[in-house]
Amino acid sequence: MRPTDAHLVRALPLFCDMAQPEFDALMQASYLQRFPAHVELVAEGDSADFLHVIVDGMVELYATHGDRETSIVFLSPVSTFILAAVLVDKIHLQSARTLHASRILMIPAELIRAVFQRDGAFARAVVNEMAERYREVIRELKDQKVRTGLERLAGWILRNATVKDGILTTLIPFEKGKLASRLGMTRENLSRTFVALESYDLTVTGRTINCRDPAALESLARLNRLIDEV
Repeated sequence: MRPTDAHLVRALPLFCDMAQPEFDALMQASYLQRFPAHVELVAEGDSADFLHVIVDGMVELYATHGDRETSIVFLSPVSTFILAAVLVDKIHLQSARTLHASRILMIPAELIRAVFQRDGAFARAVVNEMAERYREVIRELKDQKVRTGLERLAGWILRNATVKDGILTTLIPFEKGKLASRLGMTRENLSRTFVALESYDLTVTGRTINCRDPAALESLARLNRLIDEV
């Protein structure tokens, strides 16, 4: 692993306060691998053998039931998955695959559990990480339960937007079908919802979304710090 990569991992809240010898032991036992897009990294139902750290690229966590599939979350650098299964040595409840070419650091699960027992700072960081993930799940559940599809899409656009010269721009970093799944919609519903947003001076060109009336979009979405952490 390059020193710059180790520095990125070390800066994560999960690892930043742990003892240096323990961090070095984790890195020495880890594997940094490159994966092309659309490679399955983790399958739901499999044992959690590694904690994964995304150094470059993007990863989708998803789940299936019969012939149905849904996206759960999209992860960008630098972030980890799936800590809960690693910590309690249980099977994965969700799958993971690369959306873009990615570099993934794989840390052996048994070593994570061993360091958790030895290093108090790391143990506290693990508890904090788990608490934050729990709160994310609650926010996501509330977003799905109390908002309409129109409001969810408007909120996603706003949370991922940049604004320049009064024009709001959001880039969809994956195919629109993935966005539909992430928002709990079908592709057809997503298309109809984009059409409905045209009345808010919003246009979609390919994967680029532009809105010339951000205030109207904000009024529709009604962003809430108890859901969106704004």
